[in-house]
Amino acid sequence: MSAWRAVLFDLDGTLVDSAPDLAGAVNELLLEQGRPAMAVSDLRPMVGAGARGMLGLAFGITPDHADYEVLKNRFLELYRHRIVQESRVFEGVWELLDALEGHGTPWGIVTNKFSGLAELVTRGLGLRERTGVLIGGDTTGFAKPHPEPLLAAARHLGVPPEHCLYVGDDLRDIQAGRAAGMQTAAASWGYLGMGEAIDAWGADHLIHDLTQLHRLVFPTVR
Repeated sequence: MSAWRAVLFDLDGTLVDSAPDLAGAVNELLLEQGRPAMAVSDLRPMVGAGARGMLGLAFGITPDHADYEVLKNRFLELYRHRIVQESRVFEGVWELLDALEGHGTPWGIVTNKFSGLAELVTRGLGLRERTGVLIGGDTTGFAKPHPEPLLAAARHLGVPPEHCLYVGDDLRDIQAGRAAGMQTAAASWGYLGMGEAIDAWGADHLIHDLTQLHRLVFPTVR
């Protein structure tokens, strides 16, 4: 049996390695603007922060900059055109999802990615038809670290928040999960951002790969 009645996941950096396509879109934009491309390894830590983080790193601007909206819209357009060109689910994801479904444990995705883009990614990679719920950053009117997206997912699955585990690779994931009254697991294989170290986030569990997560969710399986 699963240790929880439902398991919820962040998307980018937790279930899916979308860094190659997001970094590719940023680099296309940089080249359009007459700037040199950046190494994917330099862009990778900010993938979880979305357009705000990626453009902040690449162009040194914040959302209050006069050019931000134009650059953001063009970045999203470029990303949409290559959305699952190189993105892949992380190794071990399918095995964990198979196990959850085999044990009758519902699972869902709660992301700050715009719902339209999240639909494209999850459909393109074969996740959408399997997940019990998909909540995007614009689905509820709130984004993580606000707890409402997670609470909405729990309501949709019919599982009380205290019986849910939320897995994410960003401090905001852990903050949202704790505020929603869920158990939280911080995924160290993700993008992590450039703020506090992952072991300072206050997650209930720190996990380093999908095999470890599998053992956490199914503690009686050896």
